[in-house]
Amino acid sequence: MENKLYIGNLPYTATEEDLQNHFSAAGTVTSVALIKDRGTGRAKGFGFVEMATAEEAQKAISMFHGQDFMGRTLTVNVARPREDRPPRGGGR
Repeated sequence: MENKLYIGNLPYTATEEDLQNHFSAAGTVTSVALIKDRGTGRAKGFGFVEMATAEEAQKAISMFHGQDFMGRTLTVNVARPREDRPPRGGGR
């Protein structure tokens, strides 16, 4: 799990290909996932990049955290496992 990175503060115009190209400077990118709103299909401004090794992931953090990407300052951290959340209370 140490090779999967959370990428925050992405511009809404960024594509998975943009992230693949950018992060490949730190090593081999094995997967990219931009998170989109289910209803609108619009990017939510964050995503995940998985690097081939934990060393490449650490290199990507040191290279890109706090750096400019398409006019936005990136947040790059090791991704944490998704927390179990209670179901949302819908309508009545």
